[in-house]
Formats: sequence, structure tokens, C-alpha cells
Amino acid sequence: MLKFDTAYYKRFYGDNGAHDAEKIAHLATAVHHLAAWWGINITSVLDVGAGMGMWRDWYRTTFPEVTVRSIDVSEHACQKYGHELRDIGVWSPSRKFDLVICQSVLQYLNDGAARSAIKNLAKATKHVLFFEVPTKSDLRHNVDRDVTDFEIYARSGLWYRNELKKYFRQAGAGLWIAKKSTI
Repeated sequence: MLKFDTAYYKRFYGDNGAHDAEKIAHLATAVHHLAAWWGINITSVLDVGAGMGMWRDWYRTTFPEVTVRSIDVSEHACQKYGHELRDIGVWSPSRKFDLVICQSVLQYLNDGAARSAIKNLAKATKHVLFFEVPTKSDLRHNVDRDVTDFEIYARSGLWYRNELKKYFRQAGAGLWIAKKSTI
């Protein structure tokens, strides 16, 4: 597994990183309000691969009543940004969350670990999963090569959809509804 150390964070989350707090705020606003439109009252969030903690920070500022649990496999990120050290490929929480966020995580796991992670994401998701990962097509056509890590397992979108549909219904825009959800 790659080391997600200080150099990694400087390279991919520095001044020219792919995501910043403003972009995540727009995304978080959209995800949160779509869930509300579906009648989901988000009171709990699990942020998997939380990195710099931008989702958690957005929730703390915008919806401070929402409980956010943030986890990451990086010791550096956990120490610097205050997450729990957890690997979603082998760990699953003992409770479910209204919203689970898994943004740019599973591309770092081999196929077996990615399948296990998806199963653990399903165990964690009460209602909605926000799932984003670069696919082979994204790597060829969409990503900014200067701010994207290419030392990953590149898979097709079909591979991810086939694995996710075992536990979720695709809603679009990276949103997946847990099959056991009441919505």
C-alpha cells in the first residue's frame, strides 16, 4: 500500500490540489440537500478516507448538530487532521450512518480489498453512500494529470457499478441508496 505521508499530501492536496474546501463545500451542499429532498434527515455521517477532513469541517460549520466520524488509513492524516486510524478494506463500524462518504479511496485497494471495502461500506450505510473514484475512462479523458495520482488500481466504471449494485441502488451523481433503506 502506498504511504499517504506528508509528501503525498503536499503533492496532491497542496495549493494546486484536485479538491479544496470551496469545491467540497459545493459538493457537500448538493449531497446533503439531495438527501433532504428524498426525505432523509442526516444526523450521522461516516467519512471514509477523510484526508484533510474537508467534509467533516463543512458539517461542523454548516450542520453542527450532525455527528461526523472520520476515518483514514494514513497515520499522517489521522495525526494531523484528527481522524481515527481505520482501513475500510478490513474494518466495518458497529453501527450504520445516514450518509457515508467514500471519495477517491478504493482506487488504492486491490480487487479483493476493494470488494471487501464495498461490503463494509454497505454495512455502514443506513440510507445514502456518496461514492467517487477515478475510472479507467476518467484517467484517459477527464482528470487533470498534474494533480491526479496515477499509482492506483485503474478499474472500469462497470466494475464498480457491478460491485456496488449488490448492496445499493444507483441514484446518479455518485449517490447510491442502500437497498435496505426506507427511501
